[in-house]
Amino acid sequence: MLPTTSTTRAVASLLARRAFSATAASRAGETVTIPLKSTYDLHKIDPAEGPRDSVTLPKTELIDMYKNMVLMRRMETAADALYKQKLIRGFCHLNIGQEAVSVGIEHGITKDDAIITAYRCHGFVMMRGASVASILAELMGRKDGITKGKGGSMHMFAHNFYGGNGIVGAQVPVGAGIALAQQYLQHQNITFSLYGDGAANQGQVFEAYNMAKLWNLPVIFACENNRYGMGTSAARAAASTDYYTRGDYVPGVKINGMDVLAVWEATRWGKEYALSGKGPLVFEFATYRYGGHSMSDPGTTYRTREEIQHMRSTRDPIMGFKNVLLEHGITTEADLKVLDKEAKEHVDQAVEEAKASPEPALEEMWTEIYQKGTEPDTIRGCVPQEIIRLH
Repeated sequence: MLPTTSTTRAVASLLARRAFSATAASRAGETVTIPLKSTYDLHKIDPAEGPRDSVTLPKTELIDMYKNMVLMRRMETAADALYKQKLIRGFCHLNIGQEAVSVGIEHGITKDDAIITAYRCHGFVMMRGASVASILAELMGRKDGITKGKGGSMHMFAHNFYGGNGIVGAQVPVGAGIALAQQYLQHQNITFSLYGDGAANQGQVFEAYNMAKLWNLPVIFACENNRYGMGTSAARAAASTDYYTRGDYVPGVKINGMDVLAVWEATRWGKEYALSGKGPLVFEFATYRYGGHSMSDPGTTYRTREEIQHMRSTRDPIMGFKNVLLEHGITTEADLKVLDKEAKEHVDQAVEEAKASPEPALEEMWTEIYQKGTEPDTIRGCVPQEIIRLH
């Protein structure tokens, strides 16, 4: 007998709250200062006024960061397996290897700040509060998906998370528009408008830079440079791969996107900068995806297996952060193994929840197209002869 939706959600919620072992929890309230192993490259920013070279955070938050990255990788690995089982169809872009970017950003801002990104979005929506089960169910096109099974991999939404967008680069000016609304409403919040190195050459990106600087909008344009736009290396597609300088008159920062603490500190500093009235920034997160561009791409025809293995063994964001936690005595190997086990159990349970969720009813296909109260009597179907009555 399958568990009820309410029971499984309660179990998932309980697992989500088990952020760390009893040993780690006993250290709640303690803070630790950690020197950064990464440095920043700056564009039009005085180094004395840029991000710091160390971070000071509660030990509990540091452990939460580790937990988030481990859970995210488990989730994406599960999605990989479900795709190969043909339970997930269509487009599916995984962020295995890039976990430090979404985790570092989310810990550096609040849920009242906004995020918009492209189609490699599962990690971001998880960090915005979506359950693993709802994300996996969405990937499988099921009723309990975060967008009721109608959005799939590229179209997921959560509180102040505006997707998940499928058109290359189109989300960047939308991010500037969200920041314009924040400024107009006098909200003390910022927007992260993210895109990849493949989208960095889009004209609308530069138009957004111009408008944002013209009005000094509280927006951080963030390029996740994972070195390859689909199957083309950045060096073959861009005359300049210094993406953090691409804003010209907009100051920029290049960040080690494999170092979650470097991402956190840049985010903390960037939010203060943008809210001070100085306007936008351009961030470049130097990161790396271990898999292909999407599940249909083996990821080995345009780069060597040796390159991928080298990145995994020398720059993995989870292993690197694990070493930092152990070096500074923040936790123990045994505590981390407990977290790893909890993450596996959480995702295994979420997979079963997602599989148990039914497909949405056919009537759901034409709901939420119009704002409630503005729907016409009929809409056209897939062909002109097909008419669907809404009332």
